[in-house]
Amino acid sequence: MESQKEYAQPKSLYIYLLVVGIVLVAFNLRPTITSMGPLIGMIQKDVGLAHWSAGLLMSLPLIVFAIMSPLVPKIAGRITNELTLLAGLMILLAGIGIRSIPLTLFLFSGTFLIGVGIAIGNVLLPAICKDKFPQKFGLMTSVYSTSMGLIASLASGVSVPLAVGMNLGWQGSLLVWGIPALAAIFVWTAIVKRNQGNRKEIDRTQSGSTGVWRSPLAWQVAAFMGFQSFLFYVTISWLPEILHSHGMSMEKAGWMLSIMQLIGLPASFFIPVIAGRYRSQVWIAFTLSLCSLVGYAALWLGSSPVILYGSILFIGITLGGSFPLALSYIGLRARNAGQAVELSGMAQSTGYILAAVGPSLIGILYDATHLWTMPLITLILISVLVMCFSMLSGRNRFV
Repeated sequence: MESQKEYAQPKSLYIYLLVVGIVLVAFNLRPTITSMGPLIGMIQKDVGLAHWSAGLLMSLPLIVFAIMSPLVPKIAGRITNELTLLAGLMILLAGIGIRSIPLTLFLFSGTFLIGVGIAIGNVLLPAICKDKFPQKFGLMTSVYSTSMGLIASLASGVSVPLAVGMNLGWQGSLLVWGIPALAAIFVWTAIVKRNQGNRKEIDRTQSGSTGVWRSPLAWQVAAFMGFQSFLFYVTISWLPEILHSHGMSMEKAGWMLSIMQLIGLPASFFIPVIAGRYRSQVWIAFTLSLCSLVGYAALWLGSSPVILYGSILFIGITLGGSFPLALSYIGLRARNAGQAVELSGMAQSTGYILAAVGPSLIGILYDATHLWTMPLITLILISVLVMCFSMLSGRNRFV
């Protein structure tokens, strides 16, 4: 009896350590990107970047995500998920430090390393949740996706106050995000050391992860991830300008963008929990996609404040819920952690290719017409594709 208690206590401590570690990784997957936008003007002035260079700097992490995501499962298959994740956190921390040096070469090389580190975390976190919490996968997806949303919103809001209000400058403001990276490295070092004594468990997590690139269902999940990413990054990039074209001040339009992200947080938490309780998620996918169609149609057709506020509500719900639903599909459509990491790499590679293309494509459409009509019709058509692929991905099947 006493020996059972002694066994249960370390196992229970390990579970708590894993939960804390997963949340800390989630804290590192967005702020180094979302904190850059509000500071880009200061960086341009200090370093002497042209507008096209600043645009490339902002897009660079997404390009790296697309390139790295398919490679991560191969690396993890050789040295385990946990060790690969720890290496990714160290690369991220190095990138944060290098990016804060006010020279163009260091700015871009540091941002590249940040992209590599985040890509590793993006791909591996769903697989680790699938392996360590197979019965609570939906809940754990909710926890870390909501954590990502909260810290991303916080990073956008505090960047300028840190740089100006606390006199840290843009370098110090960006360096602050090395703190959660350090904390995550500390926790995952402890997890890796603990796992070295349990070789059997590690081997199990890496097995069975082949063939997803030949699966039609995997391509459906990847297409859903891609098109919902397209909607998200286009909306983040252009929503204030669209609202401004309807007569809203830019300051108010900026606040509407923040409110939209906050509206999505409840959906971000509850959608994976609900999805995990059902074998089929088709009805969830349909409901979220319907919100997308209503939201973008209202943004296109309406100019009154009531209609615009309604569009923000519906778009917030769909964007807040779609990404966590896509993450949930990675675990729910995979039979084991090995398949989950392969599906995650495939889906996120596709997703970030479309995400990187989206804002530029919408900008080109606007430049060609000088109206937001064609860009918004495009978003409505993309919402239809999101509905199709999210419902196909939601069927009770495995890759």
